[in-house]
Amino acid sequence: MDLTFMVVLVIALALFFDFTNGFHDTANAMATPIATGAIKPKTAVALAAILNLVGAFLSTEVAKTISGGIINEGGPNGVAITPEMIFAGLMGAVLWNLFTWLLGLPSSSSHALFGGLIGAAIVGTWSFGAVNFMVVISKVLLPAILAPAIAGLVAYLCTRLAYGITRRSDPDSGDKLTQKRGGFRRGQVFSSSLVALAHGTNDAQKTMGVITLVLVASGLQTAGTGPHLWVITACAIAIAGGTYAGGWRIIRTLGSGLTDVKPAQGFAAETSTAAAILASSHLGFALSTTHVASGSVIGSGLGRKGATVRWGAIGKIGIAWLLTLPSAAIVGGLAALLIRTGTVGLVIVAILGLGAILFMFYRSQREVVDHNNAISDVDAVGEALNIPSKKEREKLAAKARAAQKVAEKAARRAAETAAVRADAQTALDRADTAVLKAMTKAAAQAEAPKDKAKIDAKKGNK
Repeated sequence: MDLTFMVVLVIALALFFDFTNGFHDTANAMATPIATGAIKPKTAVALAAILNLVGAFLSTEVAKTISGGIINEGGPNGVAITPEMIFAGLMGAVLWNLFTWLLGLPSSSSHALFGGLIGAAIVGTWSFGAVNFMVVISKVLLPAILAPAIAGLVAYLCTRLAYGITRRSDPDSGDKLTQKRGGFRRGQVFSSSLVALAHGTNDAQKTMGVITLVLVASGLQTAGTGPHLWVITACAIAIAGGTYAGGWRIIRTLGSGLTDVKPAQGFAAETSTAAAILASSHLGFALSTTHVASGSVIGSGLGRKGATVRWGAIGKIGIAWLLTLPSAAIVGGLAALLIRTGTVGLVIVAILGLGAILFMFYRSQREVVDHNNAISDVDAVGEALNIPSKKEREKLAAKARAAQKVAEKAARRAAETAAVRADAQTALDRADTAVLKAMTKAAAQAEAPKDKAKIDAKKGNK
């Protein structure tokens, strides 16, 4: 097959992977602010798309790790990574991304990409020397273990700190007062935006690295050089478009599936996520933003007293994490095995891959999840967490004062009515007593002459 056509085909598939990466990872930045009602759903994905676009231009360290670190595209052993192998690896990554999206599982697009490339490289060259396993361990596997744990711990501490600082109680009685944490919900706009920006600096670069790897493998770019400007631009646009499409299935899982999120803990989780991603981007670590975001959400849930952490859902996501890299590697390896047979094998891989993609999109239409129903479970949380604005609080306070005045007036009227009734009853009792006394006296006076006559009659008889 013509080399130029093959390069174009690989670049097209890489940009499609970048698109799936965008909608697969939208939840990392925007699930928690949507859950707490800090940002409206469509506004959230639009904001994330813009910031992903901007973030993609801020760094290329991760792209260099992928294009010149994980895969040995040349060297003294004569290992050559061809565009066909990269095509096979991308197919494994794309199919795993769409499969986990269909299930609503926030798996790692990064590990799907790494797994697909590693499997395709090993099978395509029949050599483990095609993969730099030291780089894989130091810049992929270790960050995958440490980053979520560290982000979760930081989110836990930040959540405890946030609730401790804002705790209010009566100084005299010690009774708990109404907590004023509305500022955290507004702060989530900033913190979630920072996560989206950080996501662009890390995940968009992975596709840049793949395209650069293709250009190097095909001899169109010198090994060891960074991505060209047109590559950066194309990848930035692709991931921004995918982000705007919104991964609503995964937003539903991450927004309410792990724990019920309140504004203070959401702010803590997003800040921890952004810090971890930005640090890894600076160091060139190809970090999974999904792992970091999930770890932060879990840590924030543990940090809020009374919060429920759904360990069953976390266990399912953990299994998906463990299966991501090897599963994508198996698919990428099988695709590379077919491609080794020649052009016919490449066509078969392309047809089977396209068929699987279309089938998963078809299955997704059986239960459509979009901005209208993705947060159905989250809406209840948002309503329970609704924090009125200052004007709304003033209106509510005025209504409460008016209701209190009405209640006091009704209480006074009731007391006055009760007093009148008591006075009337007392008067009736007095009247009854007076009448009884008068009747008794009258009866006594009426009996007096009769008694006197009887007495006189007895005296006469004597």
